[in-house]
Amino acid sequence: MSRLEDLTRLYSLLGRLETAGGKRTLNGLGTTRDWPRRGVYFFFESGEERSESGTGPRLVRIGTHALGAGAQSTLRQRLRQHGGRSAGGGNHRGSIFRLLVGEALLTRDACPSCLSWGVKGDIGKAAALLARSRIELSALEAPVEIAVSTYLRAMPFLWLSVDDDPGPDSLRGVIERNSIALLSNFNRPPLDPPSDDWLGRLSGREKVRRSGLWNQRHVDEDYDPAFLDVLEDVISRA
Repeated sequence: MSRLEDLTRLYSLLGRLETAGGKRTLNGLGTTRDWPRRGVYFFFESGEERSESGTGPRLVRIGTHALGAGAQSTLRQRLRQHGGRSAGGGNHRGSIFRLLVGEALLTRDACPSCLSWGVKGDIGKAAALLARSRIELSALEAPVEIAVSTYLRAMPFLWLSVDDDPGPDSLRGVIERNSIALLSNFNRPPLDPPSDDWLGRLSGREKVRRSGLWNQRHVDEDYDPAFLDVLEDVISRA
């Protein structure tokens, strides 16, 4: 099978998943009871359409959570980290998705400049490095966090329940890793390339720009086509 055929099959399988449960946005996460404990999520983005593998929206990010042995995070908790707080704020140091989108929005001048965006993994350490107070940095970052939340909360996504044990070899990890590798255009002839206006084209991260995804891990890897059989089996049992 060619990569195009595999890509077409992936979208067909996700079409079945959408028929069964529909898409949601980060504005409507509901309560913990509305979500499986663990799973994989698939984000789409307004204005991003497929061009070779069929018609319809193009996937722009795939992710999961709790891959480290002993990790306790739930699917809903991870999605909340991406979406931020209901008041519009958030913590880009706890979500690489937020970090990447914020960097691109800053490049587009879609929000005020922010010298501390992406500096260190903890705001206290960033404040110490930049000789500013935590309060100053929080105020400086707040407009960017709000802009990121607004952007991400408009993006529809599908989710797939896969309640396996945490660990790098989990079924969730297999689906995430291979989906990203299949979709990525990094160092290969592009299929379903991003639109000219895609925000990710302004990313300072080469892997985002060239893959066409809001992902950095696995975009430069090969995929195993057999994962599509695994994905189909999981969707059939969902």
